[in-house]
Amino acid sequence: MDPFLAALDRLPNGYSEGLFAGRRWGVTLDLSADRRRCWVWGEDLGGNARISFNLYRLADRPVLRPCEMPAETVIAFILGYTPDPVRLTPPPSRG
Repeated sequence: MDPFLAALDRLPNGYSEGLFAGRRWGVTLDLSADRRRCWVWGEDLGGNARISFNLYRLADRPVLRPCEMPAETVIAFILGYTPDPVRLTPPPSRG
């Protein structure tokens, strides 16, 4: 679970796009103010695959609650997803 939590902690809060298994994905991560509750929704932007789960960081252990999919699917996705770099400046205009 430690590599999963470390990979999850590296994801940006809010919406991001990136790659998983060579495909473009859009992922929304919503953290509570105390960072103890996390909700993730992701979708393959060129297909119909989805990922969704909640994570609760309890005092004694984290609890992963996948939404209608195996925990292994969620873990593999978070370990393999690479978000695009965050742009600090707007892209150049095309006009």
